Amino acid sequence: MAKEFKYKGKTLEELQAMDIPQFAQIVPARQRRTLLRGFTEAQKRLLVKLNKKDRVKTHIKDIVVLPSMVGKTIGIHNGKTFVPIAITESHIGYYLGEFILTRTKVSHNAPGIGATKSSANVSVK
Repeated sequence: MAKEFKYKGKTLEELQAMDIPQFAQIVPARQRRTLLRGFTEAQKRLLVKLNKKDRVKTHIKDIVVLPSMVGKTIGIHNGKTFVPIAITESHIGYYLGEFILTRTKVSHNAPGIGATKSSANVSVK
């Protein structure tokens, strides 16, 4: 049997019934400050799109995941492509940007001919 989800003692239905100021009182301080200051115009547009559709693409990474976003798929831009993230209950209270990597591991290969003084004398074969 699956364990029932709770966030700070509240079920998902109770969280979805709350308005933003009530939800802000149970999230950590940084997220509370962000929510109580209000949304930017771009964040408001994203929330309107999320109410209409289940799949949305966005460049906005600084919005807190709200209970109303659960079950939606958001394509978050990582600087090169849109990475689809399926929002679940465990994402509530985090920022969208925390779920994507914007930097990849650099994997270097062997140096080319003439890249160093010693490689200038190596045969091309």
